[in-house]
Amino acid sequence: MTKKCIFVAMLGAAIMFLVLWMSGSFKSGVIEPGRIVSIRNGETPTRTALAEVVSVPVIYEAVGTVRPETEASIEAQVTGKVRKVLVRSGQKVSRGDTLIVLDHRQLQARLESAQQGLKSAQAAERQAREGINAAKAESNTATATWKRMKKLFEGKVATQDELDRVEAAYLKAKAALAQAEDGLDAATARVRQARKGVEESRIGLGYTTIKAPADGEVARRMVEPGDLAFPGKTLMLIQTGGTLRLEALVREGLIGQVRIGQKLDVDIEALGDLSEAIVEEVVPSADPLTRTFLVKAGLKPLPGLYPGMFGRLLIPVGQKDVVLVPAKAVSRVGQLETVLVQSGESWEPFYVRSGAKHGNKLEILSGLNGNETVGYDLSVAGGQQ
Repeated sequence: MTKKCIFVAMLGAAIMFLVLWMSGSFKSGVIEPGRIVSIRNGETPTRTALAEVVSVPVIYEAVGTVRPETEASIEAQVTGKVRKVLVRSGQKVSRGDTLIVLDHRQLQARLESAQQGLKSAQAAERQAREGINAAKAESNTATATWKRMKKLFEGKVATQDELDRVEAAYLKAKAALAQAEDGLDAATARVRQARKGVEESRIGLGYTTIKAPADGEVARRMVEPGDLAFPGKTLMLIQTGGTLRLEALVREGLIGQVRIGQKLDVDIEALGDLSEAIVEEVVPSADPLTRTFLVKAGLKPLPGLYPGMFGRLLIPVGQKDVVLVPAKAVSRVGQLETVLVQSGESWEPFYVRSGAKHGNKLEILSGLNGNETVGYDLSVAGGQQ
């Protein structure tokens, strides 16, 4: 038992010795990692700058993958008979070209009916406004008469019966004014509803003209004039093999800030530069496991861009104030970062923590409050400029 304890003690001592030796405790004149050495007397920075407090956009990075938009399935969004098919298989098409025209007569009639309903609602609203103007005039007259009669009654010039009749007319006019105001509110609500009906009918009418979603080639035509088109039925397939897009996952709290047609910056890590993308599709259902929405943004043709590459969709979500200093002003020793800050006639190193880079400047997350004078580009030879 004694031999075992001695062995354990010797093993522990050996491990401790090894740790101390590796940490440099037995070496002299060695700067430990992370130690900051003060600048020498007389040594001054050759350049100075002001730590600026600026407002920068807050960017949310939605990670995603570059994928090809190899094939687009063309479907109708409303039900109707096919009147015209303007393309054939193998034909090249451009984004926005008309492919199929549906019979729009029923939707056109619905739009005209909605427009007539809007005109009627607007006429009723104008009538309600005229009624409220008349009710206001009558109420003002009745109010003035009642006040005058009240003074006469107080002066014992008018009788109680006369005052009661005038007061009854005053209350009746006041009630009529309130009723006219309610009627105007109802008429205004009907106008809003009628406008929505017109907009809905106009959108439905627009769906009768089906256009190409992207540049490509008609791979397969599956409909002819006279056929019935309805949502869910594929009418044709368009091959768009040359088009690439970034499919990124956006968390549910930010999906309201992403809109179809919106231009956003994309960071393709392999290319080392930002490019612009246009949001083409937002899948309207979240993944129940990750609580994220799939957003598809079309990319411009870029040299060296291939399917499967990693990318980030940069979504602006607000503004924040940050402290910026020149990137060259931040010195690193081991894992520590310092900035030389002017303190009176001398310069002192301040511990800082840096963040994102903005051009040739670096964001300081902690250590500086802004408006400090920082120095950099120190002379190598004994602080001589």
